[in-house]
Parts: sequence; structure tokens; C-alpha cells
Amino acid sequence: MFQMHDVAELLTWHMNHKNSDGKMHHPVDSVSWDSIDAKWPDFSNDPRNLRFGLATDGFNPFSNLSSRYSCWPVMLVTYNLSPWLCMSKENIMLTLLIPGPKQPGNDIDIFLQPLIDDLKLLWDGVEVYDVVSKSNFNLRAVLIWTINDFPAYENLAGCTTKGKTACPICGEHTHSQWLYHSKKLVYMGHRRFLPPSHPYRRKKSWFDGKVEDRQVPRIANGNAIDTQLKDFQNFFGKVDKKKRKRQKELKGMWKKRSIFFDLPYWKELVLRHNLDVMHVEKNVCESIIGTLLDINGKSKDGYNARKDLQDMNIRHDLHPVERESRVYLPPALHTLSKLEKQLFCKRLYELKVPDGYSSNISNCVSVEETKVMGLKSHDYHVLMQQLLPVVIRGMLPKGPRHSITRICGFFNKICQRVIDRESMLEIEKEVIETLCLFERYFPPSFFDIMTHLVIHLGREVRLCGPVQFRWMYPFERYMKTLKGFVRNQSRPEGCIAERYLAEECILFYKNCVQGSTRLDDKQRRNEEFNNDIILEGRPISTGKEITLSDEVLNLAHQYVLFNTKAVEPYIEMHRNELILSNKRLANDDTQVMKVHSEQFPIWLKEKISLDVGNRKDSDILKWLANGPRKTAMSFSGYIINGQRFHIKSIERSTQNSGVSIDASAICRSSDGDGSPKFDVVTYYGVLTEIILLDYYVYRLPMFKCDWAKIHNGVKVDDGFTLVNLHQNQSQFSSEPYILASQAKQVFYARENDNSPWYVVLKAPPRGFHELDKYDENVDTSFVGDGSSLALDDIDDEFECRNNSRDDCEGILL
Repeated sequence: MFQMHDVAELLTWHMNHKNSDGKMHHPVDSVSWDSIDAKWPDFSNDPRNLRFGLATDGFNPFSNLSSRYSCWPVMLVTYNLSPWLCMSKENIMLTLLIPGPKQPGNDIDIFLQPLIDDLKLLWDGVEVYDVVSKSNFNLRAVLIWTINDFPAYENLAGCTTKGKTACPICGEHTHSQWLYHSKKLVYMGHRRFLPPSHPYRRKKSWFDGKVEDRQVPRIANGNAIDTQLKDFQNFFGKVDKKKRKRQKELKGMWKKRSIFFDLPYWKELVLRHNLDVMHVEKNVCESIIGTLLDINGKSKDGYNARKDLQDMNIRHDLHPVERESRVYLPPALHTLSKLEKQLFCKRLYELKVPDGYSSNISNCVSVEETKVMGLKSHDYHVLMQQLLPVVIRGMLPKGPRHSITRICGFFNKICQRVIDRESMLEIEKEVIETLCLFERYFPPSFFDIMTHLVIHLGREVRLCGPVQFRWMYPFERYMKTLKGFVRNQSRPEGCIAERYLAEECILFYKNCVQGSTRLDDKQRRNEEFNNDIILEGRPISTGKEITLSDEVLNLAHQYVLFNTKAVEPYIEMHRNELILSNKRLANDDTQVMKVHSEQFPIWLKEKISLDVGNRKDSDILKWLANGPRKTAMSFSGYIINGQRFHIKSIERSTQNSGVSIDASAICRSSDGDGSPKFDVVTYYGVLTEIILLDYYVYRLPMFKCDWAKIHNGVKVDDGFTLVNLHQNQSQFSSEPYILASQAKQVFYARENDNSPWYVVLKAPPRGFHELDKYDENVDTSFVGDGSSLALDDIDDEFECRNNSRDDCEGILL
């Protein structure tokens, strides 16, 4: 790494990019990073010292999905690099490849021994030549945490992730309960995480029929665990069952002393093993959808779940009712009626999303059978982030609906690119209340270990920073790349190893010997090209020459002038001249704006000469003032700001025509208000035409849109912004154009076939988490306000209500 000049420079990125404003953009801003700096200042003094994250998981190296072969790559990522580089495929190091056909399980420590030895050596330091400083230095490295799914968590941490102590964070204090009829352990009791004075602790009938007096479980740190396992004797391979049972009785939740404790610094780390947000989010979303739609094998409700309620002596109105030879299950508050299930599936089936947002979810939806099957992890991710609250809008009673909305809001907040440390404390409190609401409205069988782990995710974000540096998505993609390396199916590990070494050699040659390609010079799908003629973006369709009418030309040119920064001084100059020349305009801002808009293009053309010798004004400003040609190029697709736009008329399976813009508008308190004020207003519309205005020496892209009316075409309902896209568009007939660079992409979800109202959703650009700059305008903030809904608003409606719905049919078995 330090032999390549570009890479060696990038490895010190973290030194000059640490934020002091309380915002976390990268692990360098996290508590975990600061803790290492404080405990080992000699390590942090040299910014070239490396900080690694380790990830491992099993994958099937063959195309035959029925094969149960599993090999385990062990990968390292370097957090010294910038956010857009450290998790990229090119910078993931394949350190070990544990061969199949079976997973290593608890014996993974044996395979990790060479890597641990190297990490111990790197902690002490090795002499390395730095091509930037042209000198040798003592290189050190630290492993700051591991990244893995929950089964691999057990293998690496050495603790059990099943049974009564399945939660590795709660440890021996895990609250578990055996459900006799469902034949499973569940993990509830989340009220104990609430403050001692919280009213939910005293409400017995809403939960398990008991008052909650227990305190928040204490989380054991690394030193405590290391002391506890000091004399633990590991047994690897096939061990006598009597020995294993006796060892288990002695150490409870621990299966072994993890090999990572051989690292001298491991016990001092703030957080050693990360919970994988990707798999937790996927499993929780799958449980919610399966329960709402009552999907066989996925639903957490049913006859056995109701019998468990009967055994627990709670929610008596949901107990099974014997009717002759059949059993009737009353509809719970989370139960959807048949019509609601069909509407749920229809909304998902008909929803079109922008390019690169997700896969085509409609392929996994059956409206007739009211089923959603075959979704991938990323599909569940986008459902949980934005789509699920929109799909259930208007369904279910208020309590369970807002419980789902709140947990979706929680996942949305922790998955943002920038995390506010202070706000995370409040988010942690909110998710505790949210899980208590789930305990109130959903059956006990819903609470498997994955649902319980949600309560610990906020703490890990607060300690370690944004989740995109600590989840499995980049490693799952990398394993797909490794899968493509296999050419000889009898020797898959050999193929992967040889191909990996060959590619590393080629990359080193290109960067070190030829010096041809920087690590960050990677072309993205929706990236713009540099063009001397087109100022912004790039077209992605065949152009068609059109002739603009005088009216359209004037409207477009006028908008360009009033929205170009170089023209701003002249705008103010012309306004002042108008007021000085006509004192009656001084007290009428509306009339000033009207005259100013009509006369400014002509005035500017006369003001700025096209004389090349006049160096006071820029060349762009001169040609801008002169005005565009009447002929322009029209396109059906355009890429700008990392987003792909298409006009409405050519859309098929994706929706890329939704546009929003924040613009200044005149706001009046009444029709007779003579002193209007300017305010920023968000406009929503649909893209209908893309043109390139020809200013002789350069071309400027413009979007023509049909805009929703502001006063009666846009409304906020239950925290969702809705727009009416079926109204007459005459209000904006004089202002249909905007600059392409001003457009923000949104997409719309229609309420139903008979409604003109559409819910607005924000669309992040493709590769959102890998962008090199943070832009608050493209953050996917939550669409509903259920995440911050006051608990009293939910409680009031259900204070005197039963636990069953009276507007929905039950289930007859």
C-alpha cells in the first residue's frame, strides 16, 4: 500500500477530515476512534498507522444454488481511507479463505490463527518504506471491530446466539420466555429499558400482566469478559459431549474464549463485534409483512400464538373460540382485512421507483394471493426505509400503524450518511418505546432475537458512527465477485486465490509502475461527463432539433437570467433603476416584479456589450445576455447531479420523471395584502420535456414540467406530503421551465386508482452511500412523522378499546 504513491497519500485522509461539529460522517468521528486515540496516543500520533475492520461470512461458490457447499472468506477494510474508498471492492483485502464444504463453526479460531499472529505483529510494528516521504517508518495497525451476520457473530465472539442467553449484549441478563404452543423462545420485557418513572412500566393489561420494576441490564465491557474467560479451556473439533456439557454449565453463555482476546488491545475496545443492520432490518421487515399479510410460514400470528396468549392469561378477547368443529381466531389490532391485504399488495405491485433505487418489487408481489415472496435484503431495506409506511397508509388502527411507522423511522435515521451524536441519545429512547408498542399490539411470538436486537442498534451507531461502514452489503457484493472467479468447480478455493493474486498484481503494476489510474477514478453509471459545450450533465438519448416559439424562448431565457449567479448584481441594479425612475413603484413590490421581469432581458442585452475587448464581464455572461437561438435540441433522458431523469411519456418499469424544486415565492397573508413577503416554497411536478438552450458557444439544459398547484394541490396528511397531479396546470403556464441543475428527483405513490393524490417520496442518487461529498439535498429523510409521534396521541385512542378489531373479519380454521 505504501509502495503506491496515490494510495499512500490517501491513507492519511483521516488526519485532516475529522469533524468537530458533533456530526459523524466516517468512523474517524466516532467514540470508538476517539477511545483508541486517548488510550494509545503513540499509535495515533502517526496518521499512517492503519485501522482495520474484519468481516467474514459463508457463501456458495457455485452457480448451482442447491449445493450446500460453503467457503468463508475473511476480509479486511482500511478505515484510514475516505468514505467513498474504504468500502469499495478494490480496497477490500482477502486475507484468508477458509475452505468448504462445511462451515468452520466454532472451530473458526484455528483458521484465524495466522491472521491473528500477523495482527499482533502489526500492533508492535514492522518497518515499511513510504514512497511519499521516501523513508522507512514503523507501521502499526489495530483491528477496531468485526462485521458479520448473527450466526457468524457467535463463531467470532465465542458466545451463544441461541437459547435463553441469545442476546450477546444483554448477556446473562437476557429476558427470555418459552412459548409452549409456538415451540420457541421469545425475547420481550423491553419495558425494563425505560426510565423508572415511565408510565408504561405500570400498565399491566397492555403487556404481560405484570408491573415492570427491573432495571436496565448492565452491558459487560471487554475487561470484564476477558476476566470471566481467563481460565476458560477451549475444545475444538469433535469433543466428548460430557466435557462440552460440563464446560457449558461452568461458563453459561460462552462457548469459547475468542481468539481475538489474544490481541493485546482487544479487551480495551469500546465495541468489538458489530450487529449487522442489514440482516436485522431484513428479518424485522420480513416478520412485519408476513404477519400483516398472514403469509403461511412467515406470519408470527396464528392458532399456536393465540393459545400462548391463553396460557399467559392476557388479551382475553384474542383467545381462540371453539365453533362446533372449527376454531375462530378474532382479528387482532395488527390484522388486515381481505380488502386491505389486496390494497397493500396492489400498492406495492403498481409502485414504480427511480433507476437504481431497488429491484422491480412488483415481480415478487401476488395481488390475487395477497403474498409478497422472494424479496432480497436490499428490497426489504427500501421497504423499511420509505415504502412500508406509505403502503400501509390509511390501514390498521392508529396504534399498530404508527408503531410500524416509528420503527421504519428508526431504521431510516440510523442509515443516514451523517449521524448527529446528540440526536442519537433521543433516537435510542424512541426505539425503546417503539418496541414496547410492538409488545402491546403484536403477539409474543413476534419477538424473536432479531426483533430484540433492534434495541441495541442505536447504541452501536452512537459509538461507532454511520452503519454503511459496518454492515454486510459491500462484503456480500464482494463475495459475488469472488464467486465469479471460480472456473474449476472441483477446486473453487484455488480458483479464487489464484485470480485474486493475479488481480492484485495487475492493480499494483498499473498504480505503481505505470502510475496510470487513481483508486477514486471509477466511472459510475449515473455520472456526468466533462463537456466543453454542455455546461451541466449529459443527455442519454438521441437528440431531436426543434424550433421554439417566441413565447417559449422568452420564458426559458427569462428563467435562466433570473437563476444565474453571474447575473445577480445586474438584477439588483435594474430594480434600483426602476424604483428611482418611477417613485410609484417603490410602494408596490408586485408591480415592481412584473415590470422588472418584462424589461430585464432587453435592459441586460443593452447593458453588456458583446465586444471581446470588454474584460469586465465574463464570456458566459456576454453570450447569456445576448440570448439563445430559436433552435434547440430536445431529449427524452438526461443525467445530472448523479440522477437519471426521463420524460413522463417514455417511462416503463421505472419512474424517473418526478421533480421537485425549492424556490422563492411571494407569500401574502390575504388577497389584499400590499406587503407580500418572500419565502422558500417546495414545488412538485412531472418532467415533460428536456431541452438544451443554444447560447451559440455553449448549451444549457432546461426541464419543462407540469407543476402541482401550491394552495390546493399540495397538502400534508399524517406526516406525508401529498400532491394532486391531475389538476389543471394553468397556474404555472408562464413558468414551466427550471434549470436542470436545480431539479431534485422525487417519485410518487398513488393512494388508489380513484384518487388524484400521490404521496411524495425522496429518491437518493445511485451509489448514495459511496458519494464523495455529502449533500443534504439528497438525503432520504423519513416521509412520515410516526417516528416522533407522541405516545399520548396513540394511548388516548386505545385507552378503553379492546385488543381486537371490530371492523375486520377474523380467521376460521
